[in-house]
Parts: sequence; structure tokens; C-alpha cells
Amino acid sequence: MKVKLGVILDAIEMADDNYTYFLDLETGESVFLADELITGLDNEGLEDEIEENPERYLRLPTKFEIHEYHIMEEFIWTLKGEKADKLECAIRGRGAFRRFKDMVDRMGISQQWYDFQAEYYRKLATQWCREQGLEYEEESL
Repeated sequence: MKVKLGVILDAIEMADDNYTYFLDLETGESVFLADELITGLDNEGLEDEIEENPERYLRLPTKFEIHEYHIMEEFIWTLKGEKADKLECAIRGRGAFRRFKDMVDRMGISQQWYDFQAEYYRKLATQWCREQGLEYEEESL
């Protein structure tokens, strides 16, 4: 079965501390386990299902494997001069993500950032598929 790259991309875009996403190899869809203590959501037996059928479910990349901070750094490295300098300062210390996004907006390069981030996520998704030995297909627009 070929997996739809969009399913992988959605899980990468949604990755956060509260959810762990898995690819269901039987359906080709993603499922998630919620951190019940934080979200209050009940996993309704899914955790048991995943433990009992580990060959059916592949854990998708987590927030920590995606390294959003590194993606911001790589974007900055594509820029030159004052824009790069300002963004490098913006990502230092606490609140780096919010300052980065605010600065990108003020500079008028939001679309450039979103395009870069989307392409980076796409590369992560295709690399993950290759590492898992999965064939994938990209949906046509």
C-alpha cells in the first residue's frame, strides 16, 4: 500500500506535546494518542490496540524530532543582511517562536517563511517514509 504523503504532513504540522500520532498501516490514516492528563481526552482503547498490534502502527515524527527551532534557523540562513540579523536576535531566549513569527510578519516575509516551512515538512515526511520503507504518493491538487 502506498501511503498518502498528506496524511504524514498533517501529523507533522499538528505535532505538539499533547498528542502522539501513529500511521495505521491497514487504513493509511493517522490516529493519535492524547496525553489524558493534559487534554482530558480518553484514548478509548487505542493505546491497548497499538500495544497489541505494533506491526500495524508506526509512530510518526514527534515535535522533538521535527525541531521547529532548527527549521527557523535554516530559514534565517537563507536570508541576507539586516533581515537575517534581526531574526537571529529574535530567536534568542525565551519566547523565541512568538518573536520570530512577529518579526517575520513585520518584515513582510510571512509567505516566504510558510513556503520554506512547508517544503521542509515535505522533506521530513518523504525522508520518514523512506526510513520506514514505505512507498508514498502525493495527492494532486
